[in-house]
Amino acid sequence: MRLVKIDQCRPGMRLGKPIYNDKGKILLAKGAELIDRIIPKLQKYNVTTIYIEDEVSEGIEIVESIPEALRMEALNTITEGFQTLMDLSHSNTNLQGMMKSGRAIRSFQKVFKDILSSLTDNENALNLLAATKVHENYVFNHSLNVSIYACQLAIENGLPLKNIEEIGLGAMLHDLGKLHIPQNLLNKPGELTKEEYALVKQHCAKGFDILRKIHEIPLPVAHCALQHHERIDGMGYPRGLKGDEIHKYAKIISVADVFDAVTNPRAFRPAVMPHQGLEILYAGSGTQFDTHQVSLFKECIAIYPPGLTVTLNDGRTGIVTQYNYQAAGRPEIRIIKNEENENVTPYEINLGAKENLTLEIVMADALM
Repeated sequence: MRLVKIDQCRPGMRLGKPIYNDKGKILLAKGAELIDRIIPKLQKYNVTTIYIEDEVSEGIEIVESIPEALRMEALNTITEGFQTLMDLSHSNTNLQGMMKSGRAIRSFQKVFKDILSSLTDNENALNLLAATKVHENYVFNHSLNVSIYACQLAIENGLPLKNIEEIGLGAMLHDLGKLHIPQNLLNKPGELTKEEYALVKQHCAKGFDILRKIHEIPLPVAHCALQHHERIDGMGYPRGLKGDEIHKYAKIISVADVFDAVTNPRAFRPAVMPHQGLEILYAGSGTQFDTHQVSLFKECIAIYPPGLTVTLNDGRTGIVTQYNYQAAGRPEIRIIKNEENENVTPYEINLGAKENLTLEIVMADALM
């Protein structure tokens, strides 16, 4: 199985993993043959990459970091919970409202505990590319992904369970205020005007205002919504905090937030691959992001996940077969093309082996 860019898909290719919508319904089953009219439909729904099965990638397994059933349950919880909290924010607080908000928060906490349990049992580096889905609501998908990344990063920090659970809840709710922002601004294809950008930036304070009034939410969780766009150099918003003025939870979530944002497609730009997302984090290390958190995050994610096509510095092309935990940038690869870009009988090499130390990945793409 290998990852292929949707705009490079051709009729006759067979799907290696099912494609779901946000409600858990299978839109295309594993093994389905791609036909002419299907590919444009997937592009319309912002599906940018899919997994296909073919001879050269036979036997390459793609491990899901979070089981699909749990992902769908979490997305439903986020969708319903966000709406409940937003509805209550527009009405006067009363006993019934307090009970509803309490139930919503407990639902968030329950589903996050299930996510934490799944991540604790998972021995593989995080690879959220493995879940191919239609992006019907970016905010909900993004909130779930950021929660997963932030949870794993909190574990890498060696934090106590209580702190991990608070970070996970804060990450899940960090963009709650975006439901106050007009959708046409969040999905605008072009550049925002100065006035539009000022309006979008209000989502931090709006989310904080909602969360700080909910009795079941610890104040640091509410501050995740308020501070996740602050920067180490003080050039962030809404308060221009810098360095240690920023809560540690927010430092963790900001790394997860940007990584997921750039590795998923938006109306105004395409997605990048995980290794490119990590490069963006390193470029902002020490200015936008906490340097220690960026370094730890590298240990959390599959920079070159199985199924990804890569090019080596000697010109050969291959497909990543296994992640290398001892050296994240040096996975095991199945070579499928030689230095002259000619097809060859596939064979395996390990970039982590001593005899291959001069070899480096110089390009990674979703398609050979």
